[in-house]
Amino acid sequence: MNTIHVEIVSAEGHIYSGDANLVICPAKMGDVGIAPRHAPLMTTLRPGEVRVQAAGKDEVFLYVTGGILEVQPTQVTILADTALREQELDEAAADDARRKAEEALKGATGREDLAHAQQQLVEAAARYRAAQKLKGKRKQL
Repeated sequence: MNTIHVEIVSAEGHIYSGDANLVICPAKMGDVGIAPRHAPLMTTLRPGEVRVQAAGKDEVFLYVTGGILEVQPTQVTILADTALREQELDEAAADDARRKAEEALKGATGREDLAHAQQQLVEAAARYRAAQKLKGKRKQL
């Protein structure tokens, strides 16, 4: 079976490397699925869940706050702003961050404050959804 090589890195370091049958990423305009021999593509990522379906292994889940996705026919590279492995996602902490972001949004007065608060809320909500979705599915990388 054909596979595509996947490399995921962030400023914190190397996150994942391996071959996969399918990679699903939260692209800016919607989720994209990348299979072997995919056409070249480069796009930005929004906060959300990255899923790597590795051949003969458990599916790997990661949460990214954004970044860049580059696809070549034999390789997928994700340069994440920040990436958390599924075991690092804490539902309670994500919910607390979401509530704080909602409060910041209510208190925002200036245009820049409003934009910053909205971005924080988008990231916190995506992190909370990813933590909820992965609850009970957690497996080690």
